[in-house]
Amino acid sequence: MGRLIVISNRVSVPKAAGAAGAQGGLAVALNSALREHGGIWFGWSGQETEEFTGHLDMQRNDGVTTATIDLEPQDIEEYYNGYANRTLWPLFHYRIDLTEYDRNFGEGYERVNERFADSVLPLIENEDLVWVHDYHLLPLGSLLRQKGVKNRMGLFLHTPWPPTRLLVSLPFHERLVASMLEFDVIGFQTTEWLESFLHYVQKEMGLTVNPDNSIDYEGRKVIARAFPIGIDFEEFVAAAASDEARQAHDRLKESVRGRKILIGVDRLDYSKGLGERFEAFARFLADNPDQAAKAVLLQIAPPSREDVTSYQMIREDLERKTGHINGAHADVAFVPIRYVNQGFPRDELAGFYRAAAIGLVTPLRDGMNLVAKEYIAAQDPEDPGVLILSQFAGAAHQLKDALLVNPHSIEHVSETIKQALEMPLAERKRRHASLLASVREQDVLRWREEFVRTLAGTADTPSVAPSLTMESAAETVDQAGPA
Repeated sequence: MGRLIVISNRVSVPKAAGAAGAQGGLAVALNSALREHGGIWFGWSGQETEEFTGHLDMQRNDGVTTATIDLEPQDIEEYYNGYANRTLWPLFHYRIDLTEYDRNFGEGYERVNERFADSVLPLIENEDLVWVHDYHLLPLGSLLRQKGVKNRMGLFLHTPWPPTRLLVSLPFHERLVASMLEFDVIGFQTTEWLESFLHYVQKEMGLTVNPDNSIDYEGRKVIARAFPIGIDFEEFVAAAASDEARQAHDRLKESVRGRKILIGVDRLDYSKGLGERFEAFARFLADNPDQAAKAVLLQIAPPSREDVTSYQMIREDLERKTGHINGAHADVAFVPIRYVNQGFPRDELAGFYRAAAIGLVTPLRDGMNLVAKEYIAAQDPEDPGVLILSQFAGAAHQLKDALLVNPHSIEHVSETIKQALEMPLAERKRRHASLLASVREQDVLRWREEFVRTLAGTADTPSVAPSLTMESAAETVDQAGPA
């Protein structure tokens, strides 16, 4: 096997462990793969340039080579803020009401993907494996094929894949999916997103899906499979045992003065269901006055995509709700919601997780959600907290012993908070042991190895495809609740 060429919208340069802004599990896994196989991580630098030149900034840090390009302001507005985050992101998270269709967005998306293809092309050698990540770069495989690349190429989608009846609202949807079929392997987080994709290629494109999950397309077989991503389990457990984590744990516990802590850690995004989460906590406070002064919700929500209007609106909405709830339920020595708009290093987060009696992970729709897995890994097995998890997160397919909730139902989440706070120690330990085994076994290193082996053609393929009929897959959106 040749080197590994990783291509993503942004590139994670290796940093010192425990540093502020340190790498997440995905970056750790990909950097580990690049060290093992050799190769390059290519993507956008995050920086602007007045005129695109295609200049590559090559760096080598901690044994990993990275290559980045700068983009013009128009590129960033149309490709990133536009098509990626105002068209594909809301559509893929079932928010058709927030999806914007603008011809300039589509043109910018295709232009930047073309620039990625031109810039990375000279870096690809004959035997290299090419691994492309996420919704920003869906056409990239097709563009590289047009430029003569014959290498094995794979795509992994970190987001959900929407049901067919939603996807067909996207102009030129068939052209977009056809470009994806130029990859040799297409990976999804769960069988639900995989089934939606297979339903689309069967119903809208008339393609054949074989028992081994391959799709017949223009004389080739394209493998489509679910590869559930995990965390770097050993690294995160070590982080939870660090001095920094212990200090963060003690600091948080001391500050709440014996109250039970509920914790949410989410990027500030409408898909995370933060508004509904706050309303559910307010309902819990109102319905359980005897416990109202005994529970604190710590919501950590670093801002993101601040140039997109819908993200500005969600921040304003959460600030209003926080003020209203705290005004109604606080006293001079206590506020029920601590709403923090900043990120924290992984060691500190691990300490916060360990201090929390409840991990509140209630996205309206999520490809996987690794916060749920981090919360489990950080717990004390002798006195573990309880994970409350949205049934619409990809992680719910694996973490069956969490308390699964419908995040659209304020009453359901409120009642589940009460259930979690009153759960006996024996049940908490039983549930946690089961969840911990799943998180340990299905970690990010296993995910990376399975995808790379499949891409290289050295992995076993499933003997049967997911159970799928046209009708069952088409009904997925109806069964999933409101968008």
